[in-house]
Amino acid sequence: MTSVSAGLLPAVSAADDVLPKVQLNADNLAPRPIEDRTSEVVPRDYAHAWQNMVQALDQNRADLLDGYFTGFAKDNLSKLITEQKRTGIRVRYVDHGHKLDALFYAPAGDTMQLRDQAQLEIQILDGGKLIQSEQLTQTYLVLMTPGADRWLIRDLESTEPAR
Repeated sequence: MTSVSAGLLPAVSAADDVLPKVQLNADNLAPRPIEDRTSEVVPRDYAHAWQNMVQALDQNRADLLDGYFTGFAKDNLSKLITEQKRTGIRVRYVDHGHKLDALFYAPAGDTMQLRDQAQLEIQILDGGKLIQSEQLTQTYLVLMTPGADRWLIRDLESTEPAR
């Protein structure tokens, strides 16, 4: 199991450079094993992606997604930010860490599917006023693909029913 541990993200301050804790279990990965370097880089890049996502949602800045998101994930988060700007209602994530299980690694090494058990506090704000807060474990299915110098989140889908 690989772990990126830089502590917990405090009650979301966009200026903080603290990465969320990410553990990767690739013991049952198929159809190919994970390379040592990839097992270090994937959790690191996943932590950076979540840090960027938290900041992008908190600041309503879709440009902050550019470094670690692409495809459906980037499109969906950009739409959420547009909707937040329109309504004034924001989602804030307080990130308490992730346990990733690597499920599939394509033979060509160009796609990896992961399941994330994320420990989160999800806050709903109207302007600056907190209207709801919930601590939960959220499960996500994640599709990551390598970019020029990092792994990118291509798809990030909650497996939980909408509330």
